[in-house]
Amino acid sequence: MIRFLTAGESHGKGLVGIIEGIPAGLELAAEYIDHQLYRRQQGYGRGGRMKIESDHAEIISGVRLGKTIGSPIGLLVWNKDWENWKDVMPIEAQRDKGKIKKVTLPRPGHADLAGILKFGFDDIRPVIERSSARETAMRVALGSVARKLLEEFGIAISSHVIQIGTIKLHNTKSKIQNFSVSEITKLSDDSEVRALDPEDSKKMMDEIKAAQKEGNSLGGIFEVVVDGLPAGLGSYTHWDKKLDGILAQYICSIPAIKGVEIGDAFENAGKFGSDVHDEIFYDEKKGYYRKTNRSGGLEGGMTTGERLILRGAMKPIPTLARPLMSVDIETKKSASAHKERTDTCSVPAAAVVAEAMTALALIDPFLEKFGGDRVEEIKIRHEKEKIRK
Repeated sequence: MIRFLTAGESHGKGLVGIIEGIPAGLELAAEYIDHQLYRRQQGYGRGGRMKIESDHAEIISGVRLGKTIGSPIGLLVWNKDWENWKDVMPIEAQRDKGKIKKVTLPRPGHADLAGILKFGFDDIRPVIERSSARETAMRVALGSVARKLLEEFGIAISSHVIQIGTIKLHNTKSKIQNFSVSEITKLSDDSEVRALDPEDSKKMMDEIKAAQKEGNSLGGIFEVVVDGLPAGLGSYTHWDKKLDGILAQYICSIPAIKGVEIGDAFENAGKFGSDVHDEIFYDEKKGYYRKTNRSGGLEGGMTTGERLILRGAMKPIPTLARPLMSVDIETKKSASAHKERTDTCSVPAAAVVAEAMTALALIDPFLEKFGGDRVEEIKIRHEKEKIRK
């Protein structure tokens, strides 16, 4: 039902996005999207690009009089930095190509080398531009549309950082269990590293500062939490409809994310089944429920009705101020890899991107279960499901 697509390069004129399948009647304003774009740009350890850009989403189609009209929604985010790069990234053919300096030293850990081998480029610049995490700004914009629809049905999404480098958030489970999604958002948004504990936040910032001085980079782990999901989103009937697989794909598609965990997956792997599976209970008011949530809100590829908990592991950013060794693709001689403007740590920003990707992953199975052409129609079906529970 939902299809979305992004286009644009890191230092091109702008980013373009289209999302199709959003029902009519959803209130949507650019200010709502811009708030999520702002959240993505925050975080200690970000690079100079964030000082240049102040992302704004221009809605160019699919919305009239403040509400969606059922047609594809088109979004545009202009790159202010384009003015500084228009001689490097011209769209038109150039008479004197020699004036444009080629990038020929691929960065270890980046898409550079595999990208030029795939497309046959003699210049790494096209790969750098499209594989850049700048593209995730449009994913956040499109994810905001999906997020807004989910919020209409009481589904709330947040994130927080649980590790940067060697510094881990203490008592993660006890902290998160005591907070609502809105409280998690407030606490993490107030932290420069999106950590729920002020003392741990400071330690993480110190770790980033030390890496920055060394010309190095840091990765980490973030957690996404979702409340308000009904049971039964996703399916056990086909491999490609299993929601855990869909969520893992969406999260792992974020640049530098190399692993996804659902619930206590890795911890559970070393336990007996009797210590892992969440026992089922019933209450006339609550319906079916569980006292524990080790599964992270997913069983058999479907939501259980409990809180959805996802974690993403982000590797350190491959662009380094003190580059690693590489090989020049023209001369085949060893040299230091290409150095590009970069962040020291993007884990807090990646967490916000993951919120958007989670919304985009959930919107399709949600509409498959409760779908309709307009918001009011979906609300009727959603209310009937709550009564049935």
